[in-house]
Amino acid sequence: MILVTGATGHVGGELVRRLAASGEPVRAMTRRPREARFPAGVEPVYGDAADPASLAAAFAGASAAFLMSAQPVGTAPAPTHDLALAEAAREAGVRRLVKLSVLDGGGTGGDGDGDRYGGGDGDGGSDNDGDPIVRWHAAAEAAIVDRFPAWTLLRPGRFMSNALQWAPQLRAGDEVAIPFADRPAASIDPADLAEIAALALTTDEHAGLTYELSGPESLTPAEELSLLGHALSRDLRVRPVPPEAARAGMERYGFPPDVVDAILHHTLDDDRGTEVLPTVAKVLGRPARTFTQWAGAHTEAFRPGDR
Repeated sequence: MILVTGATGHVGGELVRRLAASGEPVRAMTRRPREARFPAGVEPVYGDAADPASLAAAFAGASAAFLMSAQPVGTAPAPTHDLALAEAAREAGVRRLVKLSVLDGGGTGGDGDGDRYGGGDGDGGSDNDGDPIVRWHAAAEAAIVDRFPAWTLLRPGRFMSNALQWAPQLRAGDEVAIPFADRPAASIDPADLAEIAALALTTDEHAGLTYELSGPESLTPAEELSLLGHALSRDLRVRPVPPEAARAGMERYGFPPDVVDAILHHTLDDDRGTEVLPTVAKVLGRPARTFTQWAGAHTEAFRPGDR
C-alpha cells in the first residue's frame, strides 16, 4: 500500500491519479475524505498532521509514503507537521519515503549519504544557516534522512500551478495583480513532480537521492500570464504590486518578520530558482513540460463562471 499525504493538492492529486492508473494500491490522506473525489480503487482516509493521533490509522499497513506539508514556515518553533508525519511513518514501519521539499531545502542528502542531481553548491545550505526558511526545511528533511534507509528528496522551485491563484481575478476580468511580476523562475509542472515521485515510490532506483528540479524555461510571472492569455485567447494585463504591499500581505497572512525578510531576500536579491536544471529530462527520459503545455491543460480553471 502506498500512502499519499496532501492527496488533494496539485502534486498529491496528480500522484494519486498516476499510481491508481498504473494499478498500484493507493491510500489518499486528506482532512476531508467524504468530500474528496479520487479515482476508482483509491482508499480515502482521514489524516491531519496537526492531529498526530489521526495518523496511526492513515499510515497503518503502508509500505511506502509520499510526504508533504503545507504548514507555513515560522508558524511554529519547528516544522511540527513534517515531524509528525515522519514519526507516524516510522511507527508504522514504512520502508520507502518520498519527501516533497523545496529548492535549497537545507542540504541533507546532498553532501553525505546521498547524491544530488540538478545543481546546487556543495552542501545546499551552509551559507544560509541564518535563513529561517532553510532551517525549517532542513529540519523537515533531516526527519526523513536520519530515520529511514530508503528516502528520496524532491526539491522543486516555483510551481506552474501557482498561476491558479490568478483564477478568481481572471474570472472577473483581464487584469491580474501580481507581486514581483518581473522576477523570473524556472517553474515546474506538478505533473512532472508526480511522475518522478511515482517512480521513487515504486522502484529502488531513486533511494538516497536528492533531486533539485525545475521546468524547461525561465519565465517571469508576467511572461507566464501572457502565455496563459494565448491559451485563453484573451489579452491579459499585469497590475504590479509594490514590494511594500507584498510585505504587508505576507504579514497579514501570519508570516513572522524574519520569514518575510527571507522571502523578500530570496525574491529580490537572489537568482536561485532561475536556472533551468536537467533533472526532469535525466530522470524521466523526456523534456520537462512547458508552461504553454500546462496552461493548455488548465484553461477551464480560468474561464468566467467557473468555480
